Amino acid sequence: MVVLATKLYVSGDAEDRALDSLRSLIDNAVGDLDVTFELGVRHDDFPSVTIEGEDAVAARNVLSEEWGAITDRFEDGETYVGTLESWDDDGFVLDSGGAVRISAADLGLGQGSPEQIRQRFGIVQHTPLEFVYGDAEEDARLSEAQQDQLYEWTRGTGRVNVNSATRAEVRATVNRAGHAQDIVTVERLGLLEQSVVCGEGTDPPGLVASIGQYLPAELRAVVP
Repeated sequence: MVVLATKLYVSGDAEDRALDSLRSLIDNAVGDLDVTFELGVRHDDFPSVTIEGEDAVAARNVLSEEWGAITDRFEDGETYVGTLESWDDDGFVLDSGGAVRISAADLGLGQGSPEQIRQRFGIVQHTPLEFVYGDAEEDARLSEAQQDQLYEWTRGTGRVNVNSATRAEVRATVNRAGHAQDIVTVERLGLLEQSVVCGEGTDPPGLVASIGQYLPAELRAVVP
């Protein structure tokens, strides 16, 4: 079994749609392998995928590579993925099957409070973030690859990051609001966290104002 490092925290019809979307994504990822899989959701909202078949090990590796995997064993200096659970003046708290605190100094994202950093980089709640685990003598820290990705967001044409919606739902909302020509693509950050890449000349805060009325979600603009 592999537990994916993305959360399913919606309910009702939204949960059913999200599960259908995840099931399709898993099938696309491992459909060419000789496996069958069963999808479930743990008590902490992390999806679990039970895989059987000749290529089960390969399938688990594919899913772990694509989504990150939740584990109950951490090794110092190794890289893992957790979802942004909360933040305060002292730093970020990630959920990686348990709480992992990253101090403000170990975010590696420049000056400002954790809330200011979250706003600057458009990090919506529950976004999966890669971190390097540290023992009691060394705090966990965001990985260099994760830092580079976030800085890259601020060097592009702008973005709007969204939670509580699948990629298909965000695409449909952008189209409904009449902005299909104003974006480049919608990148998947997690199952319910997406990043709308703006086209040249598109104003990210303006896009937030336009699509926000259609999405019951947190939206954050990344202004280059």
